[in-house]
Amino acid sequence: MTVYGAEQLCPSCVNLPSSKETYEWLQAAISRKYPDQPFKITYVDIHNPPDDAEKKEFAQRVIEEDMFYPVVLLENEVVGEGNPKLKTIYNEMEKYGYKPE
Repeated sequence: MTVYGAEQLCPSCVNLPSSKETYEWLQAAISRKYPDQPFKITYVDIHNPPDDAEKKEFAQRVIEEDMFYPVVLLENEVVGEGNPKLKTIYNEMEKYGYKPE
């Protein structure tokens, strides 16, 4: 799972948590929902992406398409944008075999 965001809040997301706070919240919530089931969640700053062509390309897409960030990707599919919903993310994870406990 990858969370794309930026230090500054998205203009349409004024009263929402920052991208980094959303990333940390998702990490904690997923760990509680699926304990002892490994998952990897990565944060990517859209203005300073890592030296990875795929991540750089998607970060540029977030900027160019004026997507609401944070944007949450799971297996290269957008599963949340702006204010991601846990239920939607959980449903997608369960398609990949995660089981709630």
